Amino acid sequence: MAIKRNKRFHAEVATSSLSDIMFFLLLFFLIISTLANPNVIRMTLPKSKTNEKTNKQLITISVTEEKRFFVDKEEVAFEKLEETLLSKMDASKDQRVIVRIPFNMQVQDLVDVLQIGVRNKLKFVIATSPK
Repeated sequence: MAIKRNKRFHAEVATSSLSDIMFFLLLFFLIISTLANPNVIRMTLPKSKTNEKTNKQLITISVTEEKRFFVDKEEVAFEKLEETLLSKMDASKDQRVIVRIPFNMQVQDLVDVLQIGVRNKLKFVIATSPK
């Protein structure tokens, strides 16, 4: 006597664990993307039509709107800016100094910082944001 089954087997994919995995991946990428920017000091940079990325060794000078000076996230008084910058420079490598200054600062503030590079024959680059 042949017994027939009334219920057929249907393939299923359990998706309850997939949503957990996607949540953790999303959380992971959000955390990593916030850590990717090494410059913690937030400011609105001047705009330019062309931007060039550099892979060389860099030292960053950031100037805030309150005229506070930072060399690689370390706050420095303007009088000690040149001394601190020269102590961080490595003479054997080709290093550039990136100047990050807000777009609404006076030109004289930028010139004061760039004069340090002229006196010490350093390569300065002004950071901008794309237009």
